[in-house]
Amino acid sequence: MPIRWRILSIAALNSAVVLVLAGLIWSGSRVLSSAWEDVRQVRQSDQVLALLESETGRLQNLIHRYINQPSPELFAEILLLREAVLGTLNTRASTDPMISGSVAELERVTERFLSGFGELRTLQTTIAKTYEDQVLGPAKDMAGLYSIIEGATGQRDALIWPALGKSREAFTAMLVAANAYYLSLASASAEEARRNTETIERTIPVMTDLSDNDLQRIALQRLKGRAGALRDGLAKLSEQLSSRTDLLRNAIDASQADTIAAIDNLSILMRQREQKAQTTFDRTLTAISRNVMVIAGAFLGIIITAGIIIALSIRLPLQQIMSSMRAITSGDFDRKVQGTAATDEIGAMARAVEVFRENAVAKREAEYELRAAKEKAESALLELNAAQQNLIDAERLAALGGLVAGVAHEVNNPIGISLTVASSFARRSEMFEAELRSGSPLRRSQLEDFVKTSQDAAQQLVGNLHRAAELIQSFKQVAVDRSHAERRQFSLSEATDQIIASLRPVLKKAPITLNIDVPDGLIIDGFPGSYGQILTNLFLNAANHAFPDGQPGAISISAKPRGADDIEISFSDNGVGMSPDVQRQAFDPFFTTRRNEGGTGLGLHIVYNLVTQQLGGRMMLESRLGQGTTFRIIMPRAATGASGSIDGTTQWPTRTMSST
Repeated sequence: MPIRWRILSIAALNSAVVLVLAGLIWSGSRVLSSAWEDVRQVRQSDQVLALLESETGRLQNLIHRYINQPSPELFAEILLLREAVLGTLNTRASTDPMISGSVAELERVTERFLSGFGELRTLQTTIAKTYEDQVLGPAKDMAGLYSIIEGATGQRDALIWPALGKSREAFTAMLVAANAYYLSLASASAEEARRNTETIERTIPVMTDLSDNDLQRIALQRLKGRAGALRDGLAKLSEQLSSRTDLLRNAIDASQADTIAAIDNLSILMRQREQKAQTTFDRTLTAISRNVMVIAGAFLGIIITAGIIIALSIRLPLQQIMSSMRAITSGDFDRKVQGTAATDEIGAMARAVEVFRENAVAKREAEYELRAAKEKAESALLELNAAQQNLIDAERLAALGGLVAGVAHEVNNPIGISLTVASSFARRSEMFEAELRSGSPLRRSQLEDFVKTSQDAAQQLVGNLHRAAELIQSFKQVAVDRSHAERRQFSLSEATDQIIASLRPVLKKAPITLNIDVPDGLIIDGFPGSYGQILTNLFLNAANHAFPDGQPGAISISAKPRGADDIEISFSDNGVGMSPDVQRQAFDPFFTTRRNEGGTGLGLHIVYNLVTQQLGGRMMLESRLGQGTTFRIIMPRAATGASGSIDGTTQWPTRTMSST
């Protein structure tokens, strides 16, 4: 029998087990679903009841807080919470099948609870008005009368003064006690306010007998009337506060207790229903588990037996194939694979392994050929690197060669003029000598003319030879710096002037204006040859690319300190600029936009490597088409790179370029 049919038989047995178990589980899941729905509904109802209990409890606390310390914020919060309680009753509770039958009772006790707050708020308003009008009002009048009496008493040793002081102290204590009673309902404070009021009333007749002017007696008469009004106001305030306490206890707290009791009764009923549903759920789950275990055990035995039989029919051929595979992986490609003549799937596997063996033999031969080709490619790569190094060296020497040619042309002018002047002076000297030897009288004008000619010739010789000496000295310093990568301290301003002097011939070939702004005093501890090559390459790059076809323009070179350790050098032109694609590749080796005109694409590559590797600096490029190009070089005052030539083929630091 083919292996696929053997495996399909096992799959058929597994499918039968799945179908039987699915039937059992489906029949039991219906019962479990019903029981679980009851449990879920009970838990949802619990959440509704818990929310009601929490909201009503919080509402009760807010009402107590509002009574003790009324404020618009608390009142607004009470109104919002009241709407939340009513919303819970009207939406969630009324649609909950578990508690919908008890919603009427809950609404009744809740409405009583909320209506009690309305009565309580009305009473609170009355209490506040009573306190303001009948307690604080008379108290304010009494305070003013006390001030009048004190003002009418001329001397501190007057007879009325002790009784007045005692009455005033009782008045102050009464105010403190009345406020405490109004805010905290402390019975001790109410009693103290009453006693102090009586003290005030007892001291008024005494002060009247001791008064010594009409103003005092009039004020005491009015004080007596306001003290009586204050006593009546305190009594009325006490009566209203007692009514508020009773209303708070009977309408708010009692209603809240009824609500909690109703919620607790519903919770008990739901616990009973939940317990019943949980029992049904557990019993059904146990029955399903038992039936599944019995059926699964029976089918498992059948499947294991069939599996052993099928495994034994496959094991030996597979072992033979595995043995052949191990031989192939160990390098024994000459051993034939057994079982290739079989007609089942194992025979197909054996034939596939045989093809794999043949491919391995072919791969081994291909590897031998690839290894030989790799050795040839490595040799070619070494030759390519050498050619690249030669190109870079040629590019560097080409710049120096151009410099030599330009300087030679510049030096030739003053030397040629000096030679011409010297030849003319020699002929004039011979003529003057001939005149002396002729014996004819020498006139003073002839002598003065010879002296003047000699002075002019000497001045021209000195000027032109001095100019030639300056050119040769500048070229000598630049050439020495270029040919020897020695580290030394040099002035950035002097080095720039020397390099620019050697580049003057290029300016004569193109209408380019040069602006230099390099201040004195910028001392660099580095490699002047590298700096010269950087400036030369940037200058030649601008002359060839920024101003094509003899286009006029300007090049600006500036330098400035950047912090205590760095110097920033800016090389900019107002030429044609670069596109974004050219900017991205500007520093890449062998990239040039003028390859057909002989460009090598190594100038900026060499500049970038000199800046980043030998000088230890950073280089940034900013350019836009039609708006020129700016190279910004930030390098340390003391170069951090190593001495030696830079070939530009081994390191590529990260470049920084921006298009602004």
